[in-house]
This record gives sequence, structure tokens and C-alpha cells, in this order.
Amino acid sequence: MAFIPHTPADVEAMLATIGVSSIEQLFDEIPASLRVKSLDRVPVGLNEMQIGRLMSERARADGRPLCYIGAGAYEHHIPAAVWALTTRGEFYSAYTPYQAEASQGTLQLIYEYQTMMASLTGMDVSNASLYDGASAVAEGSLMAVRANRKSKSLRILVPRTVNPQYRRVAVATAGNQGLRFEDVAYTPDGGVTPLDALKKYDSEDVTAIVIQQPNFFGQLEDVDALTDWAHAKGTFVIAVVNPTSLALLKPPGEWGSSGKGADIVVGDGQPLGVPLSSGGPYFGFMTTRMEYVRQMPGRIVGRTVDVSGRAGFTLTLQAREQHIRRAKATSNICTNQGLLVTAATIYMSLMGPVGLERTAAASHASANDLVSALTAVKGVRRAFAGPFFHESVLLFDRPVGPILTSLANRGILGGLDLSELYPELGYALLVCATETKTKSDIESYVTALSEAAAAVRAA
Repeated sequence: MAFIPHTPADVEAMLATIGVSSIEQLFDEIPASLRVKSLDRVPVGLNEMQIGRLMSERARADGRPLCYIGAGAYEHHIPAAVWALTTRGEFYSAYTPYQAEASQGTLQLIYEYQTMMASLTGMDVSNASLYDGASAVAEGSLMAVRANRKSKSLRILVPRTVNPQYRRVAVATAGNQGLRFEDVAYTPDGGVTPLDALKKYDSEDVTAIVIQQPNFFGQLEDVDALTDWAHAKGTFVIAVVNPTSLALLKPPGEWGSSGKGADIVVGDGQPLGVPLSSGGPYFGFMTTRMEYVRQMPGRIVGRTVDVSGRAGFTLTLQAREQHIRRAKATSNICTNQGLLVTAATIYMSLMGPVGLERTAAASHASANDLVSALTAVKGVRRAFAGPFFHESVLLFDRPVGPILTSLANRGILGGLDLSELYPELGYALLVCATETKTKSDIESYVTALSEAAAAVRAA
């Protein structure tokens, strides 16, 4: 456990140096009426051995349930080296590389990250991350308004197959800036966005359309057809992608029959070496075409040479940053998720293209095995036909809430109940499996589900 010891003599010497007689004097500006004199409910302090034992007991109480939830946060195997390197002091304590001459290591890592993300998405340039996937959708929408100068409508089409949390954050972030986010229906049999649902917009001014691939249901959209429709009418395409899936699927930079691809690509980088950790922190990514780089929020690291011709790295295009332009900035992003980006860069470096492809393929195979096994249980069937990646929607013959509770009691986090998000689906459950799920894990789920369903029927 890292700590800085201060003996009574150390404290006395420091107080004497600054000219005060007690630590309490350091807080004399706080009115006495606002000070807490005692913390009655705080237990007596424990020593290091006792703390270690308490934390171990609490961790055991949490258990190690098998998680099949997905829905934007995915459990993947993370090589031990990733966080062993990420938590080195050089990375762990560095805040932000404002002073390029003193931050070459951090800047080079971010530059490598940008290069990898641009390559993975098939785009020209990447920024140095955003807060998360949801805020990245909001920032991508604002960027589309700035970059698509032919459009004056500020209208963003958001299919209902896009992660509902992403849509909520986008509305909360950009809705009060004049942007209008409009729903687009999905097909009841395929769970994807049909071209027919876009026909009513053929003659209307639309700034951008958001296309998620794979979508929130895990289904694969016809991204080529949707992209062609958008570009034919001067509408920008904002792609929302799972980075792991890009090891198998066509990168958004190549979407469309012309190969022009998406205009802006965003998503959450959590699958790239960031563990499930009670909701975060995660990091968002954004890539785009070089022609729109000056409309991109966040910071970008560039490579250059010094007066001696030696390679070096620096922050570039900083005029877009809040710390330079304040109210005139492209975005009010004033920090980033640098530590998570560090982990993702190390993860991608260790995995390489072959490792990422194997992970994606194994995840897809596990999800197919899971869906096949669960739909063999009485009263369970797939909601949608067609291909999917590593998650899928299942329909039940009874409410899934009680079943999930029963599964949780058996050490299974069975998935996400969609009854509130998509009530039209009925008793629907979103399930996910990655490369971490073995055949034994899937068998355990099937057994637990059969028992849970039987218990619910008997109740």
C-alpha cells in the first residue's frame, strides 16, 4: 500500500516553517458553525493488516457472478501486462501533456493510440479521447452541425436501434444548443433500421444520421445502404462502433457502395483493455476525415522534428481547446481519459491485429453458442432474425424481472431487461457473451435458467 509517513516531529517542523501552531489553524477560515466536531458514525481506525482483511471479506461477499449483460460494457480478457504497465508512475500520475518538452513519453503514447484508432476505424485522424461513448455521440452530433455547412436544420436522425443511454446523453448535452434528435423506427422482425423508415426525409434537410454497428440489439445494420442514402442527400453519417467488432466487420471508413465511408466515427473504448468497474471510468473515441479535423473536439497529438531533425511530439490544433479559447472553443472538454487510453494503447499493442481478430471471432462464437442453448429452453426464443455479433435479444413467455432475480441468486447476471427501454418487444432480455465465456459457463446459465423459470412458474 503506497503511503507518505509523517511523524509527529515532521508535522511539528512543517507547522513551524509556515508559522502556525496547529493543523486546526490551517482551517480557521471555515466558520465554526460549519465545522463537524466529531464523526460519531465513523468506526475506530484500523491498521493495514486489519484493513486488508476487511477488504478481502467485502470482496468475497460480492462474489464472482457470471455476467451476460453487455449493452455497452463488455467483459473481455485483459492480459496482466496491460495494467502492470498502465499503473507505472510515469503513466499513472501524469495529468495532461500541456508541456510538450516534458511530456514526450505521454505524447508518443497518445500519438500511437491515435494512429491505431484511425487504422481500426478506417479514418484519417483521431483525437486523444472523450469521456465515454455516450458523450462521444453528443460531441459527434455537434461536430456534424459545424462541419456540414450545407445543412441548416440542426436535425440529427437517431434510429431506435442506437443505445438508448447514448441518445439520452446526446439530448441532455446538445438538445439545449438547438439540435433536434429524431427517432427512426426499426423492423419488428429484424431489429435493424430499414430504408423505408427514411423515405419521409428524402426531400428534407437533415444534418446527420447516427448509425450504430452492431446496433444496441447486437444486430448488424445494412450500413452500406444507410450510408448511400445519407450521402446522396448531403447528410453526414455518424458511425457508432464497437472497436472489438472492427477486427471482423467492415470499418466505417469504407461504408457505402462508393467506399467514401462515414464522416465521423465514435464509440466507447472500454472493450480495449478496460475492465468492468461499477460503471467506469471508460473513454470515448472519435475519428474523422482530414477535411473535418478543425471541427473535431478534444486534443490531437502530432509528430514533428526539432531543429536538429530529431523526431518529437507535441499538441497540435490547440485553438479548439477550452484552455486556449475558452467560450469560443469547439467544445468545453477540458480533460480526457488519459489513463484508460494508456491501457487501450498497451492492450492493442499486445493483442495486435491477429489477437483482436481472434477475440472478436471467439466472442461471436460464444454468443452463438449461448443463444442456441438458451433458445432450447422452453418459453425462450430469439426476437430478431439475421446476423448478430456478440449479443442478442431473447423473448420470454413471462416477465424476465423475477427470472433475473432468481438467476442472480444462483450467481448469474443474466442480461438486461428491455421491458422499460423497449416495451413494444414484450418480455425481452438482451444477453451477451464474449471470449471469456466457456462451454461450462453457458451450461451453467442454461441450468440456472431452467431452474429459475421453473421456480417462477411454481410461485
